[in-house]
Amino acid sequence: MSNARVLLVDDEEEMRRSSAQALELFDLDVDTFASADRVLELVGYGFDGVVLSDIRMPGMDGMTLLGRIREMDAEIPVILVTGHGDVQLAVKAMRAGAYDFLEKPFTVEHLAAIVRRALDRRSLVLENRRLRAIAGKRDDIEARLPGRTQIMVDLRYRLRAIGATDADTLIIGETGVGKEVVARALHDISTRANRPLIAINCAALPENLIESELFGHEAGAFPGALRARYGKFEHARGGTILLDEIGSMPFDLQAKFLRVLQERVITRLGSNEPVPLDVRFIATSKVDLEAEVNAGRFRADLLYRLNVATLTVPALAQRATDIPLLFLQLVREAAARYGRADMDVPPELITEIAGRSWPGNVRELRNAADRLVLGLDTRPEEQQASPESQKLADKVAAYERGIIAGAISAHGGSLRPVYEQLGISRKTLYEKMQKYGLDRKNQSPDDDDAG
Repeated sequence: MSNARVLLVDDEEEMRRSSAQALELFDLDVDTFASADRVLELVGYGFDGVVLSDIRMPGMDGMTLLGRIREMDAEIPVILVTGHGDVQLAVKAMRAGAYDFLEKPFTVEHLAAIVRRALDRRSLVLENRRLRAIAGKRDDIEARLPGRTQIMVDLRYRLRAIGATDADTLIIGETGVGKEVVARALHDISTRANRPLIAINCAALPENLIESELFGHEAGAFPGALRARYGKFEHARGGTILLDEIGSMPFDLQAKFLRVLQERVITRLGSNEPVPLDVRFIATSKVDLEAEVNAGRFRADLLYRLNVATLTVPALAQRATDIPLLFLQLVREAAARYGRADMDVPPELITEIAGRSWPGNVRELRNAADRLVLGLDTRPEEQQASPESQKLADKVAAYERGIIAGAISAHGGSLRPVYEQLGISRKTLYEKMQKYGLDRKNQSPDDDDAG
């Protein structure tokens, strides 16, 4: 636990300083933050510390931070602190998954004891995960990117192989397939796991401040620059930079970014001093970058430089037989996130879910799981408003497809029990699989009816 850290968040400087000094007296390594945003860049599946946060803060408060962290890894201990003596808030925090709750004022010994127990708990969680992986059991990558289809098995294999290297990586896939999940997994299994992961949305960079945001600036570099400031690239030193939707990066900035990729050096605005940059770059794109190159909107040399290693995240339509098991996992995660009891999903609903098309991919499926846990209709609002818009033949086909997909998934890809259970011939099952796009490649390799 030598590298274990306490990330302490409090908007009151005096409280931050005194709490950090107190914990350091107990031989605990503490990093302090005035706001919660930076903490999200430092936590993930590989994070081996705990988070200690004030609950009432401007901007992102402690409860919101707790929810965001639990979305990344529900087993990261989050200790919340308040000075308001609010019992209801304490109960709400514990139900939402907080490891513990402290009321100001508290003794240093009490705080240190809670933090040490939380660190021990986190250490045990990570050790158990490591042992499960060594034993060949379902590991973190499979838990984060579940699926029995060959296309997902291949993705996880490539992810593990690339994650062990320091290669810059391009992740491509439709909206909602989980490109950021893949990027975080790459970071978390790399040697950089205990350093920051800085996510930059290339489509949301303010045009007039792009270079300052990325490269930083010196005092006086432009009107309003009263003091020197690190850019996002420097904040990621030793870690990983995630460039989300890199196809949206302005064309004139692409040349400057290419030089950063090649030389691993940046220069702040207003300075001539080069700053070494020890980072790994991961980029995502939902658009075909080769098509963007042909259209003159993306630099070919930048694409070739980024394309050292590529991961393609499949759409749900390409792994339809994964939908039932994936939906059940998302329901379990939603129940934990909202503090609800585990629920049994009716088989007929699973069948219906498997038969639908999901143009929004995993993100849309997760929304359906959230709505189910919250007691709402699992269909999107536009479908709820006009159920008659779907023709009878389409509904029957969707229902039949869902039954077959659900049965294939339930039997782990083995087809003999599927056609026996459904009371149809093997030939009929194959024909329907072809009709509904249930590819035979999605079967388990040890299918028992191969003859």
